Amino acid sequence: MMQVERIWEFLRRLNPSTQSCLLAELERLELCGIDMPGSADIRARLRAELRKDGSTEGSASPSSYFFAPLGPLLVDGAPEHDNSGRIARGSLASIWEWIGRDLLPIMARDYNDKMKGLIASDKHKEAQLAAVTFQTKVTKAVEGFLKTPEGCERARAKLAAYTASRSAFGDLIKIMAVLRAREAIAKFNETLPARISKFDDAQVNKIIAQLAAFRKTDADALPFALALVATRLKTPWQLIRLATKASRSKSVADVAATPNAIAVSMVLDQMDDKRQALRMALKNNRVIVARDILVDVYNTEYALRVRIRELEESEWGKRLRQIMDEIAALVDAEASRFPDEVGHVLTSRSLRRHDLFAGRLTHLAWKARDAVGDSAAFCKKLIGQT
Repeated sequence: MMQVERIWEFLRRLNPSTQSCLLAELERLELCGIDMPGSADIRARLRAELRKDGSTEGSASPSSYFFAPLGPLLVDGAPEHDNSGRIARGSLASIWEWIGRDLLPIMARDYNDKMKGLIASDKHKEAQLAAVTFQTKVTKAVEGFLKTPEGCERARAKLAAYTASRSAFGDLIKIMAVLRAREAIAKFNETLPARISKFDDAQVNKIIAQLAAFRKTDADALPFALALVATRLKTPWQLIRLATKASRSKSVADVAATPNAIAVSMVLDQMDDKRQALRMALKNNRVIVARDILVDVYNTEYALRVRIRELEESEWGKRLRQIMDEIAALVDAEASRFPDEVGHVLTSRSLRRHDLFAGRLTHLAWKARDAVGDSAAFCKKLIGQT
């Protein structure tokens, strides 16, 4: 406790921006499963200090206006993988520090001073315009900074001073891509329904057409458009249908050649995030939460293996196998805490609600139905032409 008090005496003298960055990093480390003695007390004190300063995450601040276009694309947790189309919320504080201290320190100071006055005066529209102007300046500066390998390495090194996260540099690249396409992304987001409970063929085809139009002007931002679709889906793994629907054979090679193929990788990202969530749930003895996560994982695995042929030896299949092996290890470790004669809810066969072999037979039936339907439509077309 004496050591915590000494550390806190130092930390309370830091400016709010640095305190926020430190808090984000401590929270990220906690989510990664890295326990440090006294960190819980330090996190609580930092949150209280930031609330007192008015710098909480949800409050209006210069940084919250700057990062506003990212809102629907942010993901909580600690994804240390690429996570296509999504940006780790925990990366924002370190990237903001880098912008203000290293990239554009004078412009960032002027922006912060101007924004504080606008926010205090409740001039929301003027604050939004100021944020857009600064976003453009930052985007151009980052593009210039990263156009050489040396610049990329300097950026990585500087970011490493603020966070140990391996995803921070990748998140910086994604943030710049979102800011460049912010208007197109916002417009696409407005065209989507608030909730997609039933992702039937008609809805799939409609969104595929919307994505095709989006891709014509903003192809590099496609993963973000797909991520917005995923947030609307009642069953997120169904995002893969945007790739498999356009592939007639459903073989892994054909699916990979479709315009929305990255949707499959994004569903694997979802599974990796669930693996992390499962680890945290088990760590905190939230077995019922862990059970529900496992059910989602098994359903997603089933969907991928049934809907994409020859998946096993592909890069997607190898990644799926790795994720499932890691999840199995977590479940085994949890079950090993109990005697063999005591069953554990996480090892129950009922959690796997689908039989893979039966599912493949069903999928073959779907394919036959589609083939018959396509043939009938083609015959009708020929009759109509004669």
